[in-house]
Amino acid sequence: MDILKNAATEEARELRAQLEYHNKKYYEEDAPEIDDFAYDALSRRLREIEEQYPELKENSPTLRVGGAPSNGFASVRHEVAMQSLQDVFSFEEVDDFDRRVRESAAEVEYVTEYKIDGLSCAVEYVDGELIRGVTRGDGLVGEDVTANVMTIRSLPKHLENAPHRLIVRGEIYMSKSVFDELNRERELNDEPLLANPRNAAAGSIRQLDPKVAASRKLDIIIFNVQLSEGKDFRTHSESLEYLASLGFTVSPEFRVFDRIEDCEKRILEMGENRENLSFGIDGAVIKLNSLAERGKLGSTVKFPRWAAAYKYPPEKKPTKLLDIVITVGRTGVLVPNAVLEPVRLAGVTVSRATLHNRDFIRSKDIRIGDTVLVQKAGDIIPEILGVDLSKRPENATAFEMPKFCPACGEPVFVDEDEAAIRCQSAECPAQLLRSVVHFASRDAMDIDGLGPAIVEMLVDEGMIKDVADLYSVKVDELVKLDRFAEKSANNLVVSISASRERGLARVLYAMGIRNVGQKAAKVLAQHFGTMDALATATVEDLTDIRDVGAITAETIVEWFSIEKNRELLHRLAEVGVDLHEENHTIDDRFAGKTFVLTGTLSKYTRAEAGELIERFGGKVSGSVSKKTDFVLAGEDAGSKLHKATELGVKIISEDDFEKMIQAD
Repeated sequence: MDILKNAATEEARELRAQLEYHNKKYYEEDAPEIDDFAYDALSRRLREIEEQYPELKENSPTLRVGGAPSNGFASVRHEVAMQSLQDVFSFEEVDDFDRRVRESAAEVEYVTEYKIDGLSCAVEYVDGELIRGVTRGDGLVGEDVTANVMTIRSLPKHLENAPHRLIVRGEIYMSKSVFDELNRERELNDEPLLANPRNAAAGSIRQLDPKVAASRKLDIIIFNVQLSEGKDFRTHSESLEYLASLGFTVSPEFRVFDRIEDCEKRILEMGENRENLSFGIDGAVIKLNSLAERGKLGSTVKFPRWAAAYKYPPEKKPTKLLDIVITVGRTGVLVPNAVLEPVRLAGVTVSRATLHNRDFIRSKDIRIGDTVLVQKAGDIIPEILGVDLSKRPENATAFEMPKFCPACGEPVFVDEDEAAIRCQSAECPAQLLRSVVHFASRDAMDIDGLGPAIVEMLVDEGMIKDVADLYSVKVDELVKLDRFAEKSANNLVVSISASRERGLARVLYAMGIRNVGQKAAKVLAQHFGTMDALATATVEDLTDIRDVGAITAETIVEWFSIEKNRELLHRLAEVGVDLHEENHTIDDRFAGKTFVLTGTLSKYTRAEAGELIERFGGKVSGSVSKKTDFVLAGEDAGSKLHKATELGVKIISEDDFEKMIQAD
């Protein structure tokens, strides 16, 4: 018996550690690594052990809701606890829930609602004015995110004829269309893509700057009255109708049933319809309608006994892989996609699935003609889980990634240490939108007014086919487009023209050469002086330069070996873009000295201060070490200042810095 208990204790310890890790990833970092089914399997197994050995329950994640509040916001204790819901995964479990309810409740009537996949939040009103928004947190204490909640346009800020105090609970979410647009912009700007709308919404509402939250166009659906002073309700459905009358967006298409069989039928209908919803769902909710009967049933530490959340199982079906086609992303990555014999999954017909990259195909030994197992859970992109080798045709051959870009025909760049295969042609049509957006960005050619939406319009109208075409855009052409008046058109043309004088370093960075960031571009420009000189450099020439490694050197040589890239540079020179770099060094007073910048500077931006240091022959580093000579510290300096103090590195103020650069 002791052996069994010891084994159970050890397994429970491992399960608790896994659940705590995944709770933090989901609730606090908004970056889950496993799906709901995998998480619930861990949680269920831990509950089984704890039921057998109750003494193991102490401080268990099975007794808590959500995650800890973050340190970035003030903590607020909920006046009414924000509990989670008990998950069920089959209609047998739904029937068990119904049986338990009927054993205790005299009046049984249910409300069915969509389980919206977002971030739960309590919103408080006093005398009709919105005064606070608080995340669920651990169910007892949440984060005060009032400033961000205020940016949600669909949430009323003032209520007419409302109770003196009203606290409602809702789900903050990002619509599918907003999520797609946000990821599209992030891809254009070479930023990491957001995993799904739920994480995007949670991350947005936890932004310390409300302007960021406002730009994310969040929405909220209210699904519960937490507290209402002076206003009583008999049923949950009555409270939803009242909230709707106040101007809230409440649970859409909620229905009332008195038979569990009708609830189950409705759950199936909601599952079939989820692809048509503007928001993501991760299940359906069944709630006892009578508030008095809810009081009789009560709650456990974590869940109310009067509600359950049905989780739609991820559907898995076999189908035939008809072909593998390659698409070129806006960053030049070649992405293999599976063309499937159409199969119905999660309420939608699936005929395509991503194959991620060559390593994914190799690891699963996926071949054209194979019978593959496809899964689609909710709004997740269809994925191939594996191959049924027993059905593999005799002539099936291993798939090889192309050696030439299917969009432009140029040789692709293959790095055996990386799964991604890329096209590096600056004139690849698949990358045009991203290339122009990057070219015009502030740190590159700094063309004011040329954002992603305008670039897309110019591309769609056929006005530009590469970045050199920008310098031929005319005012009279722009004013014919929807977004331009004569003044805005003239401003854009002037801004484009001014960018001709940015210099070689900016142009190099603007070309989007892999591994060549702003710092490397400056080093290369200062060393070679002209684009022609850099174009003829060998790998050996490049690696002799400080801060240029072998991989970067090989990438640069590879980029200049592509004829279309050289042709584009020639066209830029023809339209007057300066491909030279003047020596802007004032003197060498900082030669051999390394600076680290930290905190907020009042007289310069960090970029301006860094440029000054470099013009005096110094070097700017991003981290403090024993080799650092000076740490320039502004207001609210953090860990870098602390480390400098520990290492004995000289710390200078902005006034000290000014004296150093103004000295004769």
